[in-house]
Order: sequence, then structure tokens, then C-alpha cells
Amino acid sequence: MRIVVFTGAGVSADSGISTFRDSDGLWENHRIEDVCTAEAIVHNRAQVIDFYNMRRKDMLSKEPNKAHLAIAELEKHFDVEVVTQNVDNLHERAGSTHVVHLHGELTKLRSSCNQHLIVDIDGWEQPLNATAPDGSLLRPHIVFFGEAVPMFEQAAKIVSTADILIVVGTSLAVYPAASLVQYVRDSNVPIYIVDPAALNIRSHNPITHIQERAAVGMPKLVEQLKNI
Repeated sequence: MRIVVFTGAGVSADSGISTFRDSDGLWENHRIEDVCTAEAIVHNRAQVIDFYNMRRKDMLSKEPNKAHLAIAELEKHFDVEVVTQNVDNLHERAGSTHVVHLHGELTKLRSSCNQHLIVDIDGWEQPLNATAPDGSLLRPHIVFFGEAVPMFEQAAKIVSTADILIVVGTSLAVYPAASLVQYVRDSNVPIYIVDPAALNIRSHNPITHIQERAAVGMPKLVEQLKNI
């Protein structure tokens, strides 16, 4: 049985990583426009590089939580693919081996001129004027606001192969990622949603809503699925 798990900020929040956009519209007390746009890195490169260095440093101080570990445990029983909106590496550190990052990865940098030229970064600090193999300045491998989501098509194909879709830690409010639930192959595919918020989702598929935080609800769901 093939299970696709679509995760959002609520999964990482249970490890102490701040959500991408808080209720006040800020990310770690920064305006999104100042740290997460192509214009920002051109006009205020130092601030943007420093911001992501601090996010990377913070990520490395955190550990996977029970939700990450439960998702990784599914691989012992099912064919599992993870599609995540999160830019941290906690899924991989928990043991998940098939992870697609929709919005980029903190552990990678890429060329400013070629989005396909991606390099790993050791540790947390990107030097301000570090260059890619093509000679251009490196930038965080993050999908900034206003940029296309290059992994969306691949993620949609993955969702279309699911026998079960699990949505965990996301309010399904960020597009185009939130539209992935529409790519299940037919109305017989069950969708499990693990999130404490009341959700407004329209679907012909059978939906089970576990109204718990990711670290609480996901282990419960895994135990249920193991008995299938």
C-alpha cells in the first residue's frame, strides 16, 4: 500500500521551529518582504543571508519530534513518500528516505543565475559573497514569494499515486501547495488530516480529521494504519 504524507509547518513547530508566517504576518520578527523575496536578496543581501544563516543554525539545534518519527516508522510497513512545505531537514533526520521539499531546503544553496545548480552547505553559515560553480553569487535554496514552485509538478504526480493521503500540520491555506489534495487519483482514496484547527476542505473523498497537534495525532494515526 502506498501512503503519501503531505506535511506543513505544524510538524516542525512541535520541534520548536517557528512557523513560516505567524499570525502577525512576521517570520521571526521580520517582514516576509524583507527576507523572502528576490528583490530583498538583490537590495539587502546581507540581511537575507544572515536571516537564513540564523534559521539554519536554529534548525541544527532542534531534534525531530514524535510526528517526524511516526512518519518515518510508516516506511517499515508501507511504501511511503513525504511531500513537505517545510525547509528544514527533520524528516530526513528522523529516518524518512523519500522526501520532496516544495519550498526548498535550508541545507542547500543555489546559483543566483541557474535554479538547477544546487550545492550542499556544511554547517549553518553561508559566507556573504560565496559563489556557485558558475561564478554567480549563491543564494539560499528557498522558494521566495513570487517565484514558481519547481517541485510542484513532481509532488502532484506523487499524490496521484497514493492509496492513502495523510495531511499533517498544515491548514491548507498556502497555494499552490494546498491544492495538492486535488490530485488524488479518485474519490475512493481516503484522506486523513492531522491538525488541531477546524478545517474547511471540500472533497468527495472519505476524510478523517484527527484534531490534534502533529506530535500527538500522528503517532495515533500510525498505530491505526499498522492494523490495516
